[in-house]
Amino acid sequence: MFVRNAWYIAAVEDELGTQPLARKILGEDIVLWRKSDGMPAAIEDRCCHRNLPLSLGRLEGDHIRCGYHGFLFDSKGVVIEIPGQSTIPEKAFVKTYPVVERWKWVWIWLGDAALADPAKIPNMFWADHPEWKFTKCMPVPLACNYHLVCDNVLDATHLTYVHPTTIGAMSLVEFDPVIKQTEESLRVERWILDRPPPPSYKKAGGFPGNVDRFACIEYWTPNVCVNYGNNYDAGCGGTDGDPSKSAHKVELVALSIPTPETETTCHYFFAFARTFGFDDPQVEEFFSRGMVTVFEEDFPILQAQQKRISAYPGATQVDTRNDVGVNRARRMLQRKLDMEQSETRAAAE
Repeated sequence: MFVRNAWYIAAVEDELGTQPLARKILGEDIVLWRKSDGMPAAIEDRCCHRNLPLSLGRLEGDHIRCGYHGFLFDSKGVVIEIPGQSTIPEKAFVKTYPVVERWKWVWIWLGDAALADPAKIPNMFWADHPEWKFTKCMPVPLACNYHLVCDNVLDATHLTYVHPTTIGAMSLVEFDPVIKQTEESLRVERWILDRPPPPSYKKAGGFPGNVDRFACIEYWTPNVCVNYGNNYDAGCGGTDGDPSKSAHKVELVALSIPTPETETTCHYFFAFARTFGFDDPQVEEFFSRGMVTVFEEDFPILQAQQKRISAYPGATQVDTRNDVGVNRARRMLQRKLDMEQSETRAAAE
């Protein structure tokens, strides 16, 4: 089951152009396109005549024409033309969805449209802030439940074993996390003091020696993970340190926002933001390609996990002290699900 009254990323802004885009989200088939005024549109990807996916049709201005018998739909999902007849049946329409373009992504709302407040879209200010360089990536289809991605990001100790040659370090398991929680968000943070920098951060920051590393993940229900990866010269970080005194530094944010496709598949949207190397093509290459390679190291792990979960439903899982953040995030999500279902039942009575 999914939280439906929430904004999910449907597409990267660049994906919407002159062709319809088909995407399954929360189990629903949707077609998206960009209208002549530049605004996005999203309706059910199904012609109400004979059920052909509208994404197999063509765009005509602001409208989309079915490729089977030529029904023409407007951006609200209403049929406005039927070849060969002038009358249009009252039931000639399909579902439409609220969509908003913000932070380089197109966001969609699949719940109660009356609750689709754009102010509730997560704040990804890094995408437009002049002091940050934002690198967005195309979505990756993954054969795993979307929250396995969130679990993976929330437990930084996996970096030691999955990413040993890039951003991993044995020191991650030496320091206990500090957990901070609100009604809608969770923060898992560690200061890893006076340890060798991971290979990728050493290269990016040019660190001559050990570093103080701030590894912090914020989780916002139902599916947004913000990973802060800051590294400073040893002695400049920590709760009592002064990072401004560090001669070398790496300050970056990795955004992981998996959109559910089905219970066992998702669209993995991610991006990076940094405060350095704006005009350095090598640094940009590292984030547009190198960091994508780092993320790709997770994909076989997540998909193999899902295969075993599907094969052994209900199998016992053993938790460790490092699973505190993951377990709290899961409970937060369950509370949100329970609340939404309760409100839906109450409205139906």
